[in-house]
Amino acid sequence: MNQSATSTPMPVFRRAFDWWLAQVKHVTPPTIFFFVGFNLILWTKYLILKEHGIAFDAFIAATVAALIVGKAVLVTDKMSLMRRFDGAPLIQPVLFKTAIYWLCVLVVRLGEALFSFLADGGAPSDFPAFFVERFSWPRFVSVQIWLMVLFLVYVTTRELSMLFGDGELYRLFFRWRSSEAKLTRRHRIRLLLELNRLTEANSIEAISQRGSPPYTRLVAILHELASPPLVHPAAR
Repeated sequence: MNQSATSTPMPVFRRAFDWWLAQVKHVTPPTIFFFVGFNLILWTKYLILKEHGIAFDAFIAATVAALIVGKAVLVTDKMSLMRRFDGAPLIQPVLFKTAIYWLCVLVVRLGEALFSFLADGGAPSDFPAFFVERFSWPRFVSVQIWLMVLFLVYVTTRELSMLFGDGELYRLFFRWRSSEAKLTRRHRIRLLLELNRLTEANSIEAISQRGSPPYTRLVAILHELASPPLVHPAAR
């Protein structure tokens, strides 16, 4: 009795840990991406200001901004609205998700500005006047423009990764030889596109019928996809 009572909390703890680990894995790529992106922007600004003898250091601000963006991406991805254009041409989900991410971070940044204003002793009723008259609009708008560019790059890369399959872009950029990629990667993509067209043009019954042209082509495509990649003799 006591042994079973002590073992019951373990699955709950395990599920909670697995959920937390999944959230960390989800938020880590955008956080790292925007951490690097923000620091590149600030490093460029530092070089420009250094030429005029102006001291500038905003590493902590870039880190906090990257964490905020990572959290915003995590929350936004939970919205069913983000899957609205999943079946559309790639340009539509890329632009749509970029706009949603950008708007969410805009709201977060405005909330952050309000919180800083209140923390400095300002009254909530005075915030609109401060926002219009004394708020640093050039800096705010410039950051939002760069956020749009960074989100566009991030979402495009992510959509391509989802299209090719998890880990495919990593293998293409970091594990495959350039000669091997040129010889086999393009061919595999063409086969996948042909497979997609085959399933769109034929019914399941036609594809499942042995001896039919769609079935024969399907088997041939699967054989080619399952075969090991060929390495060019010069790459050996």
